[in-house]
Amino acid sequence: MAGELTLNVQTNKATFPTTEGQQVAYVLIEVRATEAIAHMKMPLNFGLVLDHSGSMEGTKLQNMKAAATLAIQQMGPQDLVSVVIFDDRVKVLVPRQPASNPSALSALIEKMTAAGGTKISLGLRAGLDELGKGLEGQRVNRMLLLTDGETFGDESKCIALAEEAGRQQIAITALGLGNDWNAELLDQIARASGGSSDFIPEGKPDVILQTFEQQVLAAQATVVHNAQLVLRLAAQVLPRAVWRAAPLIQKLDHRVLSDRDVQVALGDLNRDEGQSVVVELLLPPRQPGTYRVAQAEIIYDVPALHLSGERERSDVLLSFTSDLAQSQQSNPYVLNIVERVTAHKLQTKALEEAAVGNIVAATQKLRAAATRLLELGEDELAHTAETEAQRLERGEGMSAAGAKKLRYETRKLTQKLDDL
Repeated sequence: MAGELTLNVQTNKATFPTTEGQQVAYVLIEVRATEAIAHMKMPLNFGLVLDHSGSMEGTKLQNMKAAATLAIQQMGPQDLVSVVIFDDRVKVLVPRQPASNPSALSALIEKMTAAGGTKISLGLRAGLDELGKGLEGQRVNRMLLLTDGETFGDESKCIALAEEAGRQQIAITALGLGNDWNAELLDQIARASGGSSDFIPEGKPDVILQTFEQQVLAAQATVVHNAQLVLRLAAQVLPRAVWRAAPLIQKLDHRVLSDRDVQVALGDLNRDEGQSVVVELLLPPRQPGTYRVAQAEIIYDVPALHLSGERERSDVLLSFTSDLAQSQQSNPYVLNIVERVTAHKLQTKALEEAAVGNIVAATQKLRAAATRLLELGEDELAHTAETEAQRLERGEGMSAAGAKKLRYETRKLTQKLDDL
């Protein structure tokens, strides 16, 4: 049955000017669960894959143990849990089982010690094998991977395993602890599996506790699987880019279905957050009037109701006018979100330029990002961007801590919309 999701479509302007050339329109598509499924709670198939290499010795290991224990305490007997630990070897600490005795599981976790090197692919392989024992259509499948170091020589295996997870609809949350880990690799693991990545600063034990707990709670709130956004475009309307705006900012790949249809994978949706997507469209010249430039359609499954391939649609209607004053009226809500996405895009491009040695371009983009972050009230992030720009000018290169802070914290800018 239809009606499990709602679509809200807004654009950056109420009315667009008639022009002789192309212009850009920003279309915000917000997808949320309705009351029809808001009460649902699907059981979990949740796997923890934890680095206990020698560099985790001390406070980091104790904090990870506490976080893993807290995560399991959030689960119930209907949930399945497994715990895999790895260094340059791997051990299944908790084989897949119901989370019905959290104290016994916590006792096993408490026995962990730190030793050895780092081989992430071993942890991923064993973690997937355990999760594979509990794959059911009625469960939410998740892996939480945490590491504090770089893996060497098995990066391609890690990506292949993440792609395998994606085919099995096991989304991986890849977490880096501290500063000495490969952000690009963790991002690729997350992206290939349909999951997400984040960093946890050292010296902040509350952050690792909150992150583990939030991951379990978010999984428990999942109500929709395999959501796909299909955009059916009018003639000469072109998609320039598609960005997820919430819950995290992320550029989304789009697949061309035909000369006018594109598909974007959204993955799972939860009842608390939903998702927001910003689509940049290139519009052809138009005469004054109102036109349907696209139709947005969400295709989704609701396993708890045994529903598959359900659909919700909404037209994207734009008005055009030759009245210049009227065409300058903007939608502040949409523009604010676009500004936050743009700040993330600028720092992403800055990091890319710095990585290939284009210091001037990287510095310019960092300062442009700093300006936008200041305008958004993100003073601390703006200061980080300016500090990293100064480091580049001095020939020092970007710091690991600063680069990771910009990379991951700007993804969360749309979580701070209280000023709208």
